[in-house]
Amino acid sequence: MKITRRTLLAAPAVLAMGPALAQAPKITLVVPFPPGGSTDALARLLQTNLQNKLGRVVIVENKAGAAGALGAAQVAKSPADGTSFLVTFDSHAVIPTILDKPPVDVERELMPVFLVGTAPYVIAANAGRPYKTFADVVAACKQSPGAVKYASVGIGTLGHLAMTVLGKKAGVEIQHVPYRGGGPAMNDVLGGHVDLIAGSAALVAAQLGTGMLRPILQLGRERLPNLPDTQTAIEAGFPDFETLAWWGIFAPAGTPADITSAMAKSVKEILSEPAIAAQLKETQQMTLLLEDAAPFKTFFDKQVAYWGQVVRENNIRA
Repeated sequence: MKITRRTLLAAPAVLAMGPALAQAPKITLVVPFPPGGSTDALARLLQTNLQNKLGRVVIVENKAGAAGALGAAQVAKSPADGTSFLVTFDSHAVIPTILDKPPVDVERELMPVFLVGTAPYVIAANAGRPYKTFADVVAACKQSPGAVKYASVGIGTLGHLAMTVLGKKAGVEIQHVPYRGGGPAMNDVLGGHVDLIAGSAALVAAQLGTGMLRPILQLGRERLPNLPDTQTAIEAGFPDFETLAWWGIFAPAGTPADITSAMAKSVKEILSEPAIAAQLKETQQMTLLLEDAAPFKTFFDKQVAYWGQVVRENNIRA
């Protein structure tokens, strides 16, 4: 059954029609990471609301592996009929360069549908360490090269790449300790096994009330409202430097425009609801952009170009 704009935007009353609902093809939202992360949370929020809105069965499938490339490949190889979408985030832009043989061409086999929003990365220190600014970290690295260690949520993630760029610009070596996810990385920083963490604003903000973590640098262009006393990288002497987490939706290349436009419209309506928008801002520190395919493609192409160059220049491999 081919999905048209009419079927994708079917009235919620269809929910009351058991047989009709059972016959309608389900929509799968593929998350290319394990359950529990920010992308998984976004997909499950959309799942419930899309199902109610469209009168269609919507499921979330976690397909983790290869820096998000396995889930991306699954969607790329799915029928281009509106039954499969990828809900992913910033590391998607690094797949072309971080993997020796990526299983998917993210620029040709997938098409941008909707850009949800962005949030800055934040560098924070164990509160027992003496670092109050990034300049303190640079000074410590110059005094004892390699002695300062930072955690990231994995090789080739934007936290890792941002620290690579900052260290290079400052002329110092900051030792990278990669982890498989934000939970393990944060646990070791809080436990004092690692000095710093480069993570999303949401990951850092969740620990600010504990008194065990001190934010020292944020990588957005403007200070976050909940971090009014923490410098941006630009203020700290790194002109025009920013690193943003972002969340977006992709479809298999060749999916008809009326289908992708209808999905984008539905998602925008859901995320524009005040309670849902407030939830994302509070839990993910997210700035909602809610942009459709054209501006999303421009944004994504810039991310691929910039971070791809960082990966190549520093010979980084997952």
